[in-house]
Amino acid sequence: MSKPKTILTVVILILLAGNVFLGVKYFSVVKELRQTRIALETQKTNEKVLEFTKLFIAEVLRAETEVDFETRLKLENAVRNLDDEEILAQWQKFTESKTEVQSQEEVKNLLEVLINKIK
Repeated sequence: MSKPKTILTVVILILLAGNVFLGVKYFSVVKELRQTRIALETQKTNEKVLEFTKLFIAEVLRAETEVDFETRLKLENAVRNLDDEEILAQWQKFTESKTEVQSQEEVKNLLEVLINKIK
């Protein structure tokens, strides 16, 4: 083998090794990015659930008088903004309560669902 062919072979092997290294690095970064996006979505969901829970406690549980229409609308929009079927279903059970005892039970259930959604 001549010297130029040997040099060319070494250069090709170095370039091939570099490509393999960069490919592995690329897929590692893509995986990390995917995990970061999932963590960010989880954090956003947690923040929404906490904000709704705070609003619910302030406007419903600590209310001295009956909750007015505007507040109910704000709560309804906030719960729908969570985009969570389980929370929405429990919210509807609460809002459709016929008696005070049933309402109190559904409030407990709603708060439990909200707390369980936080990861």
